[in-house]
Amino acid sequence: MKKLGLLGGMSWESSIEYEKFINRAVRDELGGTASADLIIRSFNFAEISELQASGQWNAAGQLLIEAAKQLELAGAEAILICTNTMHIFAEQLQAAIGVPLLHIADATGQAVKDAGVKKVLLLGTRFTMEKDFYRSKLEHNFELEVSIPEPDDRTEIHRIIYEELVQGKVIDASREYLKALIERHAASGVQGVIAGCTEIELLVKPSDLQVHYFPTSALHAAAAAKFALAE
Repeated sequence: MKKLGLLGGMSWESSIEYEKFINRAVRDELGGTASADLIIRSFNFAEISELQASGQWNAAGQLLIEAAKQLELAGAEAILICTNTMHIFAEQLQAAIGVPLLHIADATGQAVKDAGVKKVLLLGTRFTMEKDFYRSKLEHNFELEVSIPEPDDRTEIHRIIYEELVQGKVIDASREYLKALIERHAASGVQGVIAGCTEIELLVKPSDLQVHYFPTSALHAAAAAKFALAE
């Protein structure tokens, strides 16, 4: 079994779910007391979110790159960034290490394609929805039509993530808000929704929706477990 390096804590509310997903997948495959071989670097998310909010993206990216190098030195045979937004540095991080970076959008895009879905709604932080690094990968590599919410909805989704979910607050009114938003977009032809922030999976479940649902952290973790278990 290959050793995985996890860059987590962004926030820990969702990255701890990565550990559960990966360990359960390994146990399901190998049985008994088997669990994954993981090296975890969990950040203080307050430091990362301050750098994001103040526009100091290069400083935030450098923290991840240096941490990834340390995970590789510790023996990691692949690296995961346990958050969607910080994949904005995926190319720079991959260039700085000699082991694979397992990209969250690759796992997600493949799942969407396998489901036969073409038109998806991308939900996430304002950075993930509005910047090009994530949408372009889905559009160019998997030939998907990716839409995002209107500006006011993007602002509210961002607020829910940072003021509620990353602080461990799962609020029913926010769940209903997201469900209603997804239903509106489904009525306009969207076939599926990408939970493009790992914390959204803590709030919205597949059973809440009438369209295809793609929970990115679960898909990313499943791809990581498959990599770790491959001969």
